[in-house]
Amino acid sequence: MPSRTPNRPACPSCDGFSIVAITTGGRHRDGSRVLLRVVCHACQGTGHTTRAALARAGR
Repeated sequence: MPSRTPNRPACPSCDGFSIVAITTGGRHRDGSRVLLRVVCHACQGTGHTTRAALARAGR
């Protein structure tokens, strides 16, 4: 029987695409492209929102 995983909503800022690679137009010596990897600041690269109960610490 398959185990159930909780349905976590996607981040509203990045729609689940939390890390993107942007080309600068330059190339390395071997011919590969120079890329910048950018992480979503809202979800810190997870692609999901955190629940309020999990975000609160202490109580």
